[in-house]
Amino acid sequence: MKKPFLFLACLILSFGFAPKSLTWVAIGDSITYLNDHQNETGDRITKGYLTLVTDKFPDIQVTNKGYNGWTAVKIATDFDKLSIPKADVYSIFLGTNDWWGGKPLGTMKDYQNNTGTSTVYGAFKVIINNLRSLNDQAEIVLITPMQRVDFVYINDFKNNAYGSYREKNGQILEQFANAIVAIGKAENFQVVDLYHRKGMDHAHLVKFKRLKDPETGEYKKFKYPDFIDVSFDPATDEYPYPEKSINVTYDGLHPSDKGYRLISKELFPIFKKVLQETQAPQ
Repeated sequence: MKKPFLFLACLILSFGFAPKSLTWVAIGDSITYLNDHQNETGDRITKGYLTLVTDKFPDIQVTNKGYNGWTAVKIATDFDKLSIPKADVYSIFLGTNDWWGGKPLGTMKDYQNNTGTSTVYGAFKVIINNLRSLNDQAEIVLITPMQRVDFVYINDFKNNAYGSYREKNGQILEQFANAIVAIGKAENFQVVDLYHRKGMDHAHLVKFKRLKDPETGEYKKFKYPDFIDVSFDPATDEYPYPEKSINVTYDGLHPSDKGYRLISKELFPIFKKVLQETQAPQ
């Protein structure tokens, strides 16, 4: 019984059919970071998008380079300190914190002219140049920020932010998403446009937000957009997103299990194609 298996093993070695592993470095913010830190979500997620992709494609070895609260500008500025390794695929999932932090978006000229980290366009150029210096043959995948509604951190209610239905510093989040799409188009990169993905719009991010009714003082479930102008007091109010409110996000910003499944579904065909190209006989 051992001979057929021995013969097959010899064929694999002789003809180079042994599957080749693919290395992937996922660069991002807390949405990427939380893949490996479920305890910081109140255990509301079980698998992030990195795990879902590698579960489906076991030949992929992923390195999580997600940083809580970081911006593209911060990643670009501190790139040399991050020990980002050489890889076959790099994904960049940034932008939401740049918007909320009021970082100037800039223009495509900042990207084309490599003007540095004073704008988000320029920061993306710095990041991509650094990745190319690590492996100029690597596949680079860009992921736009998701839409967001009112965020309240489950472990600190005082850490909260309004959603992308309003401007911040005179900019809207969609501009940042469109900038990433434009960079991808200019560079011929694969782009996963989550901002405009069906089923990930503001109305689908949470089922409701539980707040005190201004008229009665009693807690009430408000759907989007009705909760936009209803106040929330982090010092006295209960957490506004009970488990039954979870939909695409569990806190208005960070993906739930459902949200991560939607993200990974967009990534599956990209990684399938890269794996096929990598493992094709030479």
